[in-house]
Amino acid sequence: MAINAEVQKSGSENALSTIRKFSRRVQGTGLVKEVRAQRYYKRDASKTVKKKRALKLIKRREDYQQMVKEGKVAEAPVRGGRGTSRMSQSESAPRSTGSGLGEGTPIAR
Repeated sequence: MAINAEVQKSGSENALSTIRKFSRRVQGTGLVKEVRAQRYYKRDASKTVKKKRALKLIKRREDYQQMVKEGKVAEAPVRGGRGTSRMSQSESAPRSTGSGLGEGTPIAR
């Protein structure tokens, strides 16, 4: 598995910023994280452990959704990435357009 991270020095850029740019590019490939993870042997989780973890996660999500419905917790904003909300944009709740600090947060009682 060969991963190339190439950086070109641009204009009046100094060597330190070029090295910093290269470091960011290498981090972006995920190579450093992968190599560090392979540093020590890690045993695979058993089927039972995987099932228990999955059930616990499902329960936690259900509890959180229930608390959101009851208004006890403000729903976290949708973040970008691969594992975003399973609902489509049309099904999701309308977003607040206010940019003021603290707008859209529930008032503590």
